[in-house]
Amino acid sequence: IPEPYLPDVHARLIAYKRIANATDETNLAELRVEMIDRFGLLPEPLRTLFHVTALKLKTQPLGILRLDLGDQGGRVEFSPQTTVDPLAVVKLVQSQPATYRLEGATMLRISRRLADFAARLTFAEELIDLLAPNSHTDELVANG
Repeated sequence: IPEPYLPDVHARLIAYKRIANATDETNLAELRVEMIDRFGLLPEPLRTLFHVTALKLKTQPLGILRLDLGDQGGRVEFSPQTTVDPLAVVKLVQSQPATYRLEGATMLRISRRLADFAARLTFAEELIDLLAPNSHTDELVANG
């Protein structure tokens, strides 16, 4: 949270804590609206923080422990209790072997050029949607 947007250190720390402790997307959206009402339009770094937090809220119920993406790809680490259908992951790897590779039972490696942070966020959102139970995985993988 940039200092010019929220100059009070204590208020910034409280805001960080509230964002980190958001329990669901509705709670996060309400906090976003509250910040806009109190302090004005969100600067880019704060929009990014909200976006990343929303992604974390989507990954937690799927049992995704870690999602790391850099400019050349990254990895997804699943918990042993993941709700992601293993068959969906296998189909993803089979349909796009140049992009996805399984490493052991809990790691999905990603090889893809993701030039900037916006590209990484978009890719992460699309991947989470592909992995989520009850998604249209077969359709998306076929169109992938």
